[in-house]
Amino acid sequence: MNFLKSFKKDFLVKFWAPIPAVIALGILSAYYFGITGTYWAVTGEFTRWGGHILEAFGVDLSTWGYYKIMNMDGNIFTRIDGVMIIGMFAGCIAAAFWGNNVKLRMPVSSTRVYQALIGGIIAGFGARLGMGCNLASFFTGIPQFSFHAWMFTLAMILGVYLGAKFSLLPFFQSKIKLKKVSCSKELHTDKKRVNNLFKLGSIVFIGVILWAIYLIFVQGSTTLGMAMLFGSAFGLTIAKAQICFTSAFRDIFTTGRSQMAKAIVIGMAVATIGVFTYIMMGQPAKIMWAGPNAIIGGILFGFGIVLAGGCECGWMYRAVEGQVHFWIVGIGNVIGSTLLAYVWDDLSLQLATSWPKINLLESFGNYGGLFLNYGLLILLFILVLVLEKRYLNKSINR
Repeated sequence: MNFLKSFKKDFLVKFWAPIPAVIALGILSAYYFGITGTYWAVTGEFTRWGGHILEAFGVDLSTWGYYKIMNMDGNIFTRIDGVMIIGMFAGCIAAAFWGNNVKLRMPVSSTRVYQALIGGIIAGFGARLGMGCNLASFFTGIPQFSFHAWMFTLAMILGVYLGAKFSLLPFFQSKIKLKKVSCSKELHTDKKRVNNLFKLGSIVFIGVILWAIYLIFVQGSTTLGMAMLFGSAFGLTIAKAQICFTSAFRDIFTTGRSQMAKAIVIGMAVATIGVFTYIMMGQPAKIMWAGPNAIIGGILFGFGIVLAGGCECGWMYRAVEGQVHFWIVGIGNVIGSTLLAYVWDDLSLQLATSWPKINLLESFGNYGGLFLNYGLLILLFILVLVLEKRYLNKSINR
């Protein structure tokens, strides 16, 4: 009984340490690739959602080139990405309910609403122009040995820097005035509410596991069932560890903190060898165009996520916690990705499709590409250390 209470408190109620959680995500993403044949990604499915909304209003998408690339067959319940995202939301909900971290919170000002919407649109547009967000073109894209992911990543860091500088302008600073109080206010916890939320979280989590089992053993769709299981693990992990790719790099430029950024690089290093193993066993890597689209998309995405205050993963778990600001960010993401699909046919040839898809394993040989990828990861880790030291030195000299 004591063991169960300790397990509940330490692993279900409390937040998790972010660094081992990020490393676990790297391992999970490698297995996810091996089992499902695709990488952990979310904005592609958000783009399909926008397409389905347009179709519901009578728009004919048959001639839209981007939706041909994205493959609009099926729906959220029959596509791997769609089922995985259902699992992610379920994992996020379970984590929020278990930790009593659910409360409706409205944006503090109209400025924050505009930031959420405009930043979300810019990020969604940039993510799809670059053929992926902080997942497909970064955290899971780099272990796929796609050179476009490296282009996107460096451009994203530049975009994050620009976004951090822009967001620090006086216009965006909070107008809320702090009040001095004479004594601290005692916090009261409604134990009945806490217990009820914990039960609801457990029902959601058990429900998604049963759904996955149904898909595997009743419908005979092992891939969809495993996608849901992995999605729930992804969602639970990012929510319990409060993993935010936006803050990982933004914080280097605003506070000098780099722990999360370093953990992400380590997570990608762990994922790389797992993905490499599956590729050697015959699983084809996901490679995208290494063109200006990756650079422009990366800059827009990095700028947008900082302006919005969250990326595609961050807004998902914060939204289910009741933070309305991130509902708006999510809506902005869908709008931005749909806008990109609308203009894709006018941009694609010059920015993307006429450029090569560069696979590091094909360009430098299997082990040459593997060592090169690790060499670039080491350089990225060093870059994070340099940026951290640069900020700290500036802080000391002020």
